[in-house]
Amino acid sequence: MERNLKNVLIISFGFLLLFTAYGGLQSLQSSLHSEEGLGVASLSVLYAALILSSMFLPPILIKKLGCKWTMAGSMCCYIAFSLGNFYASWYTLIPTSVILGLGGAPLWSAKCTYLTIAGNSYAEKAGKNGKDIINQYFGVFFLIFQSSGIWGNLISSLIFSQASNKVEISEENLACCGAYDCMTDTTNTTGSTELSNSLIYTLLGVYTASGVLAVLLIVIFLDQIKSDQAETEKEKLEPPSIWSTLLATFQHLKDKRQCLLIPLTMYSGFEQGFLSGDYTKTYVTCALGIHYVGYAMICFSAVNSLCSLLFGKISQFTGRKLLFALATVTNIASIIALLLWKPHPKQLPVFFVFPALWGLSDAIWQTQTNGLYGILFEKHKEAAFANYRLWESLGFVIAYGYSTKLQVYIKLYILLSVLVLSMVTYGAVEYLEAKNSPGTPMATKKENVGPLTQETHM
Repeated sequence: MERNLKNVLIISFGFLLLFTAYGGLQSLQSSLHSEEGLGVASLSVLYAALILSSMFLPPILIKKLGCKWTMAGSMCCYIAFSLGNFYASWYTLIPTSVILGLGGAPLWSAKCTYLTIAGNSYAEKAGKNGKDIINQYFGVFFLIFQSSGIWGNLISSLIFSQASNKVEISEENLACCGAYDCMTDTTNTTGSTELSNSLIYTLLGVYTASGVLAVLLIVIFLDQIKSDQAETEKEKLEPPSIWSTLLATFQHLKDKRQCLLIPLTMYSGFEQGFLSGDYTKTYVTCALGIHYVGYAMICFSAVNSLCSLLFGKISQFTGRKLLFALATVTNIASIIALLLWKPHPKQLPVFFVFPALWGLSDAIWQTQTNGLYGILFEKHKEAAFANYRLWESLGFVIAYGYSTKLQVYIKLYILLSVLVLSMVTYGAVEYLEAKNSPGTPMATKKENVGPLTQETHM
């Protein structure tokens, strides 16, 4: 096997093992640690740390440690989060969430840099176009990586379904599920009371082992990049100073179009935060039990992956506006249905329809918003994508931050309002573009947006 491709596969399977654990844990946080909202608070802190991390750490760590050791060290931050869940309290989960958040940005930046160097290196040897090889490498990476959401959630559901003393959820407790949740301790714990500590420790043990295997795979089998290649790439990667990156990020807000895209970018964080923080807890765990959370999130992950691939291909024929309209209609219909629906175990298929619809619309928000940024701000991509990460992460921080303070129906109305505002401001961006370039409608370019799409998914 060609050496560069071998390294791409090692990174891909390393990330698959790592995010099998993290993805599964993220879906369970609101249900597993519902006391005083510890689970969602940890996720809010995690994304706040990610914002800081993405502004300061990647260039420094990659310059000092190189791509291989930056990835290995950052993966250890994810393992720390798994270990923090063994004895979940404010003193263990919040610090380990900060550690994970700080490790998140360097991990993804080092991975992107490594794949870019590997692609250029092979293209040079084979006399091929560097961009084409890099796109192929990212394609291989995401093909393998995307399935992590399925495996992590499948493991949690299979382990939790072993619970011997499954509790029948009473009609009285079911009345507290859904949009008009009672916000009492009963709501928080009905679905997770049947879990024994041994099952939780078994799951956390599997997740921790998966993370350790990921680190070993990188440390033992991944080749260090040749120093001359790495230096060249680092020079491209490293800005004149950290402060200049910060300055460029905020100066980019002088562009009216960037300001108009803030609601759409934040909405991406809000909608993902709602699904993993609120839907899993007040609909699935409350009415069915925590062992169904994994199965529900598998529906989201599977549809999301397939639709990301599909919409990436068909956007060149349909154009962006039509896809944004489809995502908007799907999300609005889902939000209205969630407001009206009273979840009950007898309606089992419905619990999986909502994550599937959410996966379809999320695939559009991710692929098309990334593509839109790449096209609008072609000359200032670094500052533009720094803004993308900043505002989407802020959406996550806010969504997880107010998760335990408000009833679900209020959160759904907030989601609806932000979505409507997003579409109004997005429409204004398209209008400005059409006005500025009459006769040359902005074509939907094929962008290599994969790494940026997933970076904010953590």
